[in-house]
Amino acid sequence: MATSAITRATYRVTEETLADMVLEKSEFPSDFQAHQVVREGELDNEQLARNGFVGSTAQRFLEAGRVTGTMRELGPTSNMAMSDGFDFMAASVVHLFDSPESVSRWMHEIFLKDFEDHVGDSVGQGHQLVATNRVETSGFFDESVALHVLQGGPTGLISSTVVDFRLGRLLGVAFIGSIGDHQRPELTMQIGQALEKRMAAVVLGV
Repeated sequence: MATSAITRATYRVTEETLADMVLEKSEFPSDFQAHQVVREGELDNEQLARNGFVGSTAQRFLEAGRVTGTMRELGPTSNMAMSDGFDFMAASVVHLFDSPESVSRWMHEIFLKDFEDHVGDSVGQGHQLVATNRVETSGFFDESVALHVLQGGPTGLISSTVVDFRLGRLLGVAFIGSIGDHQRPELTMQIGQALEKRMAAVVLGV
């Protein structure tokens, strides 16, 4: 793996710096400007494990090289119609790892593999993971991967389009949640590229 100036600069990043890296609401695409911030702040290994697949543990994530993370998630307001094709959620997340190699392993051995291994399983709140398929990515500085994830639940189908990308020892994640079976690769990558630009600006300013 070629070592670049920006990769070296990510070793100066601290846990406190991460909060400056996630997108502000105003930096999300216009499609989400009427949404509201529903979750934001630190995302440590304990919290990530609680929201992960059955069997996820903070220890597993620690051993995978993940230090901590931060996120900002936008969701619908009460007057929004939750109809088929509506993009109800968008988020940007930044994870800090101990090395770029750990980021790469996470992308392939935890992000992609965990989703693909759990197709058909319950994912809580009456939902089942129905299908996943990999989505082609482009326009990122370094390695990137993406998935379209389909879940079924009491109210029908929900889709997520998720992009993971590496910036040195940082992992950036952008995702969009949609009602029904819909893919949003271009819009999700637009969020991801905006996130990458913000992350790089913070990293180089540290």
